[in-house]
Amino acid sequence: MIKIYIVILRYKEKVMGLTKSEIFSDEQNRLSSLFKVLAHPARIAILQYIINQKACICNALVEELGLAQATISQHLKELKNIGIIQGTIEGKSVCYCIDENIWKEIQAELNTFFNQEVQVTKCCT
Repeated sequence: MIKIYIVILRYKEKVMGLTKSEIFSDEQNRLSSLFKVLAHPARIAILQYIINQKACICNALVEELGLAQATISQHLKELKNIGIIQGTIEGKSVCYCIDENIWKEIQAELNTFFNQEVQVTKCCT
């Protein structure tokens, strides 16, 4: 049943145009995915907490953020999917830290995007 659902969803995507990501550049799709992941305040809080610890963190996020373990796990999964954090298993816990190389790559991508020169015209005034 799951496979059928995925096929129907893909069919709708192509026929009905739910997403037309293929008409955009790789850079535009990559930035869009990055912005989507970073758009949630819980994920920003997780990143800030990990950065401020200056070390790997294990199991402290539930107490720190006041969110359910399942919710934290989902947010960590999204951050891990874009590579901005990495996790290692230690016994029953998973410890997370910022991947400095990916962090710098993302920082460079965002800087490139936001450092584009904007031509301001009087059309909007």
